[in-house]
Amino acid sequence: MHVLGVREAGADGDALESVVDRVVDRLSERGRVGVIRYDATIADGTHARESTTLGGDVTYDLGVDGDWTASGTGLSVGEALDRLATDCEYAVVIGAPTLRYPSIVVGSSAGDRESDESALATVRGPADLELEELVTSLESTEPHETLESLVARLKRSPRADRAGAIATFTGRVRAKDSADDARTQYLEFEKYEGVADERMAALETDLETRDDVFAVELYHRTGIVEDGEDIVFVVVLAGHREEAFRTVEDGINRLKDEVPLFKKEVTVEDEFWVHEQS
Repeated sequence: MHVLGVREAGADGDALESVVDRVVDRLSERGRVGVIRYDATIADGTHARESTTLGGDVTYDLGVDGDWTASGTGLSVGEALDRLATDCEYAVVIGAPTLRYPSIVVGSSAGDRESDESALATVRGPADLELEELVTSLESTEPHETLESLVARLKRSPRADRAGAIATFTGRVRAKDSADDARTQYLEFEKYEGVADERMAALETDLETRDDVFAVELYHRTGIVEDGEDIVFVVVLAGHREEAFRTVEDGINRLKDEVPLFKKEVTVEDEFWVHEQS
């Protein structure tokens, strides 16, 4: 699921809503769209209210209760994204003050884009939108995936009726290797642009040629991944458990060996690049 933020920088509310309308309508032509509204002014938000507005299939209205949290539910923006990822091709997040995903900034001049690395577009209003360029740029960014979204995708495979097993592997950031180690705060991953994605796709294709293996999904996050968060998923749809387990193990081992991903570790005492892939 590709995620796009929309936030304002001095824009009036009508301009922001018009931009959201146009973006959601365009994305809805390509797939299911979820909408997340983060509104710091919602004072009575005792629930994350679901509605079907703005052309999106489902909308979460999140009020304030701590940091980016829907009052009373404990539902954060990230958790709302996780829920949408199993069923949606796109998510539009409106009003979140910071977001690790690309955004449209409404109310800014084009020159302001240089100071905002996450901005796919900076517009005064809907008339400034270049929708086709925006969609192309959005689909080139890293998607938001969860283990659940990858499993759901494999269950929709046309070959799923022949499968008796789904096996998975999840790699996560561990705080320590041993009790005396300095605690890891986060890992930061970079990929070899133009090569990593090709090798990941080639590896999936190769694993899917195995007898009794019907579909494989590999996903590795880039950027900052904090202590306790998930880094990498391997999901295999197979006829039987034996080949599913073998392919999961081979998948993660080959991903680490063959896909050029580079890792920096930041602890409470130090930071350093780990001289191995993934």
